[in-house]
Amino acid sequence: MSAPDKDIINNRHAFFEYHIDDKYEAGIALLGTEVKSVMSGRIQLKESYVAVKDGEVWLLNAHISHYSHGNKNNHEPLRSRKLLLHRKEIDRLEKETTQKGLTLVVTRVYLKNRRIKFEIGVAKGKKLYDKREDLKSRTIDRETRSQIKDNLS
Repeated sequence: MSAPDKDIINNRHAFFEYHIDDKYEAGIALLGTEVKSVMSGRIQLKESYVAVKDGEVWLLNAHISHYSHGNKNNHEPLRSRKLLLHRKEIDRLEKETTQKGLTLVVTRVYLKNRRIKFEIGVAKGKKLYDKREDLKSRTIDRETRSQIKDNLS
């Protein structure tokens, strides 16, 4: 029995901005100092997105901070990083982004069997009224939970 996945970071902003349809698990090609920074949670995905170029999948605009104990050979924080997927998955992602006009975003970063994995979501942008609806339902849920808690005590 393997250990459960350990979340490093969740991209809650992606769930607010997009409707997520499918999710794919991808590995990533990182440098040594990038691995140490990601393991300590020093990665920011807010402005990042995933693109398919020349039959390869790339993570763009993800900011991985410099490793604090790194030397002059530390990595570039905003460089493009290659995501590792199977050929069939890459072809499917490329088809969905070009034909259907969907976007690829990273929804979470986690550890699986001591390896860093990225969860890629196939997403469609939300309209403003969808975002308002989400905020309203979240507020209602929060208020009902607090009322139930008050009634129990």
